[in-house]
Amino acid sequence: MEREMENKRLNKRLIKRDRQWKRRIVDFIWGLLSFLLLWEVLYLTVKNHTIPSPYLTFLYLPKIGDKMGYHLLASLARVGAAVLLSLLIGIPAGIALSTSRRIRKVFSPFVYFVYPIPKVAFLPVFMLLFGLGNLSKILLVIWIIVFQIILAIRDGADQIPKIYYKAMASYQATTFEMLRYLIMPAILPYIFSSLRISLGISLASLFFAENYATEYGIGYFILSAWTKMNYQEMFCGILALGLLGILLFILLDILEEALVPWSNTGNH
Repeated sequence: MEREMENKRLNKRLIKRDRQWKRRIVDFIWGLLSFLLLWEVLYLTVKNHTIPSPYLTFLYLPKIGDKMGYHLLASLARVGAAVLLSLLIGIPAGIALSTSRRIRKVFSPFVYFVYPIPKVAFLPVFMLLFGLGNLSKILLVIWIIVFQIILAIRDGADQIPKIYYKAMASYQATTFEMLRYLIMPAILPYIFSSLRISLGISLASLFFAENYATEYGIGYFILSAWTKMNYQEMFCGILALGLLGILLFILLDILEEALVPWSNTGNH
């Protein structure tokens, strides 16, 4: 009897997962078709060489696939490094702000002051301090997104009822056990939510940063095509950047579904 109930629950989960994947595929196809439709309307309406034909652009794509792939990988490496380091900084900092009144009292005013500042304006400062290479660009993206992650983690940890801490303390749980069994499961959905926001901001910020003092990256690729008035190449880069963002979001959905099964990922 128990085995039959377990099989039914397993079948329900599999059916739900299949539906979520079908929904993702449909959403992806519909999003791409909507973008292409808008592009075609602009092409037919503007009738200017600055808006190339979608059909001709797709025919042009294989000619630059290898070169554009190299630029995409460079941007992906920068974004990946920045997001990973931001998580390593933001998760402990957010937990500390939530669990320690003293730390919250000292550092919250600084976080609230810095968070609204348009931090992309610090790009010249980072270039002067850390050079023109990858380090300054990665640090800039970290500077832009880390406060978003810190605040999201803090808010997630704040939602844990205090009675849960008291219950674990009554069982003489160690700090590590509280982190593993109480705090981390509670803040995981907030980590993924902050990651979705941070990824979009990271790609936009990196596009800006890669327009200065660099020779590789999708931002540089797009701007270089624009300066050469090669608009088919420019739109190929824009399309590739959009697809990269979509793939990263799909990857986040898969990870959240695996690591946070109690979160309703089907609504993303």
